Amino acid sequence: MDADDDLGLFGPGSVTWKVHNEPILLVAGLRSLYLQALHPRAVAGVTQNSSYRSDAWGRLERTSNYVATTIYGTTAEARAAGERIRRRHARMRAVDPRTGEEFRIDEPELLRWVHVAEVESFLTTARRAGVALTDDEVDAYYTEQRRTAELVGLDPATVPGTAAQVAAYYREIRPTLRMTREAAETGLFLTAPPAPAQLSLPWRLTLSLGPPRMAYLGLAGTAFGLLPSWARRMYGAPALPGTELSAALSARTLRLALNAIPRRFVEGPIYRAAMARAARAVPSGASRG
Repeated sequence: MDADDDLGLFGPGSVTWKVHNEPILLVAGLRSLYLQALHPRAVAGVTQNSSYRSDAWGRLERTSNYVATTIYGTTAEARAAGERIRRRHARMRAVDPRTGEEFRIDEPELLRWVHVAEVESFLTTARRAGVALTDDEVDAYYTEQRRTAELVGLDPATVPGTAAQVAAYYREIRPTLRMTREAAETGLFLTAPPAPAQLSLPWRLTLSLGPPRMAYLGLAGTAFGLLPSWARRMYGAPALPGTELSAALSARTLRLALNAIPRRFVEGPIYRAAMARAARAVPSGASRG
């Protein structure tokens, strides 16, 4: 297929494009990081192999660009991005702080945890922020996202592909999750990171909605409030009534604010290129979902 006609792994008819068209997903990115940190090996792998403390915002932007490429890039671009991630992960090792055992960063268990925490965060944040999705669309999103799981080296058949399977996966893995020192430090860092010297859109726009520090704290508070109740308890948060409702209201308010910003200010080059390809596609070939 010519790159000018390639709609990538998904396309205009997919639930993935519907969900990721929402700027509110920047909150989902933070939510997923809070959640991922609760896996002892996953957070150890990050802290022992990442420059997230010294280059937090750069790492966040690189992750955002990777997600945008897999969602909106051409098939070749998405596969190339996945290949780069696989090569990088294949070289990385970490030490389990509990047992002293060395392990590979690309263990399927760890890749699956990161994938599920991420896509569930995208979907949950979108729905709680007011994006209308039917139960069938929710299942379709999880099924579609098996394609991104395959990019990082997972067998799609081993990845939850429906809401029921995701819920079952969480029930199965919860006994292995822990509030470790690394998780606590990561959670604190996510809540109050150093102020960035430079930040590109859409993050700069988000922080410009008010004083930068207070705006970010509100963003992080919303992301944390959208976590499952069991995850918030693991972080030691009190089980206050109305927490989930308050977080949902904050997410809806933020979504309205972000959607009021002219689209040209929140659309990145990868997204714009995808929209241009979609506009040129014939209707019969527009859907990949």
